[in-house]
Amino acid sequence: MSSNRDIDALIDMMAKLPGLGPRSARRAVLHLIRKRALLMAPLADMMQTVAANARECLNCGNIGTGDICDICASSARGNGILCVVEDVADLWAMERSGVFKGRYHVLGGTLSALDSIGPDELRIPRLLDRVQTESVTEVILALNATVDGQTTAHYIADQLEGRVALSSLAQGVPIGGELDYLDDGTITAALNARKPMA
Repeated sequence: MSSNRDIDALIDMMAKLPGLGPRSARRAVLHLIRKRALLMAPLADMMQTVAANARECLNCGNIGTGDICDICASSARGNGILCVVEDVADLWAMERSGVFKGRYHVLGGTLSALDSIGPDELRIPRLLDRVQTESVTEVILALNATVDGQTTAHYIADQLEGRVALSSLAQGVPIGGELDYLDDGTITAALNARKPMA
């Protein structure tokens, strides 16, 4: 039916979001339509605002609405500890735990020979620069426990060896696990039990 074209298009767009398939997207759209004044209109306005203002932090790669994110701008977070993560979802997962009080560095992915992703395609050169210029005393390599994540961690550890204390997340992070899917307690235990890299 042509009268449903816009609604079908919205369902198709929603189904492209992570965690939403066609069935979940239909339910979400139906709920939004039923609550259009309470949910749909404010959501549409907020999405326009975020689309216009969201940007990557020039310092760490986090997503915010300014050139420098709130974490990097906070003097309380400048304690010399830098936590390196693969992407912004991992940073947000760490922040949800409320345990880490330092600053972050988002790599934007992991090294991958198969995908032709080398250090220069990631924010590794910027990380090395930050370690030198920001008086960093410890780098926590909080990368996913995947082959590419561990390869990237070893590469960074080699680059920083002798320049700064290195540690990695310990217990609680399963092999093959990804930070964004872990609960807050697991992230807290892993961060508190971090260990030096050999």
